[in-house]
Amino acid sequence: MEQYYFMTKKMCVGYGNRPLIKDVEIALAKGEILSLIGPNGAGKSTMLKSIAGQLRLLGGTVYLGQASLSEMKGNELARKMSVVFTQKVRAELKSCRDVVATGRYPYTGWFGVLSGEDARIVDEVMALTRITDIGGQDFNKISDGQKQRVMLARAICQEPEIIILDEPTSYLDIRYKLEFLSILDEMRKKKGLTVIMSLHELELARIISDKILCLKGAYVERCGTPAEIFETDFIERLYGMEEADFLKDERFLAYVRQIGSG
Repeated sequence: MEQYYFMTKKMCVGYGNRPLIKDVEIALAKGEILSLIGPNGAGKSTMLKSIAGQLRLLGGTVYLGQASLSEMKGNELARKMSVVFTQKVRAELKSCRDVVATGRYPYTGWFGVLSGEDARIVDEVMALTRITDIGGQDFNKISDGQKQRVMLARAICQEPEIIILDEPTSYLDIRYKLEFLSILDEMRKKKGLTVIMSLHELELARIISDKILCLKGAYVERCGTPAEIFETDFIERLYGMEEADFLKDERFLAYVRQIGSG
């Protein structure tokens, strides 16, 4: 029997006591990437917040390894899971490097003082995410796209085993979308990082994902490999429209492949 690192059993998510999506079953091996897709309002953010423990589950269980997520508290969870959501982050009088360094707090003790090893990890991650050159800039004065990369760096600084991201490419142009996803791909290959994220860009989901979970209505519509999800007219039915023009535009697809191989 295959050993999974992340699993949900009969997971039910929603707000208050009102279920939105029921009986969600997910199983991921360590180092796999799962992308959530579906129309606006389908519940992608709700599901991610529920997995991350920011919303109370209305039913079922989330497992990391052999342990239930609900049994993990404080630093134990912070050392295993990091989260990057789309809400605006205010970091008064903090440089970008200061913000990244907060990702080390699960390891720094009560006073949050970075050791030499912590500082080395911060520098290494900033280089990995290509933000070293903005390290000294005021976080509140950089672009939304730069902020997104700083928040990714902060999450990676936690050295998590799993990372949860809600629309991580929203504020990025096409080059940085692909660069952002290539960083996640490198982390999963080198460190076994498991990734769960929502994406609007279907072609990017097809390129980067090991599995894709499709949401629409009260239940998961389908979960499978990119080949299984995209091999029929299922996507057209999921979004209730003709297949998006960009999926047929060979110039766009050639551009994506060119940058992705660069």
